[in-house]
Amino acid sequence: MACKGSCCCGFGPVNEDNARFIMLMLFIVLYLLCGAAVFSALERPMEKQAKERWAQRFELFSQKYNLNRSDLEKFLRYYEEANMAGIRVDTLRPRWDFTGAFYFVGTVVSTIGFGMTTPATVGGKIFLIFYGLIGCAATILFFNLFLERIITVLAIILKFCHEVQRRRKGVLPHDSRQGSRNVRLSREDSLAGWKPSVYCVMLILCVAAIIVSCCASAMYSSIEGWAYLDSLYFCFVAFSTIGFGDMVSSQRASYENQAFYRIGNFILILMGVCCIYSLFNVISIVIKQVLNWLLKKLEIPCRHCHGRSLRPRRNAVMPGHHRTRARNISIDTDAVNDSETDGRRLSGEMISMRDFLAANKVNLAIMQKQLSETANGHPRPCKSTHRHNGFSGGVGALGIMNNRLAETSVER
Repeated sequence: MACKGSCCCGFGPVNEDNARFIMLMLFIVLYLLCGAAVFSALERPMEKQAKERWAQRFELFSQKYNLNRSDLEKFLRYYEEANMAGIRVDTLRPRWDFTGAFYFVGTVVSTIGFGMTTPATVGGKIFLIFYGLIGCAATILFFNLFLERIITVLAIILKFCHEVQRRRKGVLPHDSRQGSRNVRLSREDSLAGWKPSVYCVMLILCVAAIIVSCCASAMYSSIEGWAYLDSLYFCFVAFSTIGFGDMVSSQRASYENQAFYRIGNFILILMGVCCIYSLFNVISIVIKQVLNWLLKKLEIPCRHCHGRSLRPRRNAVMPGHHRTRARNISIDTDAVNDSETDGRRLSGEMISMRDFLAANKVNLAIMQKQLSETANGHPRPCKSTHRHNGFSGGVGALGIMNNRLAETSVER
């Protein structure tokens, strides 16, 4: 592994992003192995019992009605084909009328993909490829914009609560008619550097997702006749866009108050997907901070350089008395550390909406200038002053690109 900073061994600067990526990859592999072991232990006995019951019933049925085994298996294969086309023993709603097709395209663009309805014609399969390509991209963009707005609302609410709390403690002055402008300016200066904690945002999104899931589960339990735990299971599978398809709502031919139920089903699934998507993005920030903390704890010494170790250059979760020292050390080797946004990331705080919006406005001229200087072998030296280039933050899928741009952008 390469050494950090200007190292005498000639291996170049350490890329902690690669180390973080490797740790995340190992964590996912270990997570998959543990999950496979748990589900195998839980579900494998039930699978064996189901196979034994089916073999006994198949044998008893063929003997009772004196049916040839091969003919009965052939008939069952015909039923499996009909089942794939949406034909069931019980009467279900039509799959490909307008309302059924609308439900299908909703599962396509939201990437839920329950699987109970699939196109059977060649034209339908070809159209689905192009339709899903644009629809899924547009829906992901919608989810990112929803995340942007929900964080805006949460930031405003949390800032208001923080301001009220500080006013009660006497840190902020109370409003008064005399000198109200000075009071307002003093309050703005006192709250200028405050940003909401990522853990508070995660907790609020988690509570919102639980409320939506519980309300939806109550509706499904009463209308679909499912057990409440099964309804909660369906809500998570649908809201997280896993979409197994073993349980699907609004599939009967008729319901009481059918129009209201289908509208409520659509609204709850939309709200649930948005909340879970936002929650997943915020949880990913916490996971990244845990990986940075692990990198900090490891501090693998470089075998080529005495006294040097691999340290995370940014996003590290460290105790408060270590933050200033870490940032001072990194000034000479990594100018990205010396920014207001990186300081917020050290303390687990969310970026402000101004930074978030600016992060999505990429200045092409800055990128071209940086690439040109790098190609000519004369990169512009980084300054240690605060930079507000807008590339140092980001949340969600767009934040990954913005964080990468933060490492290559420079000031004008």
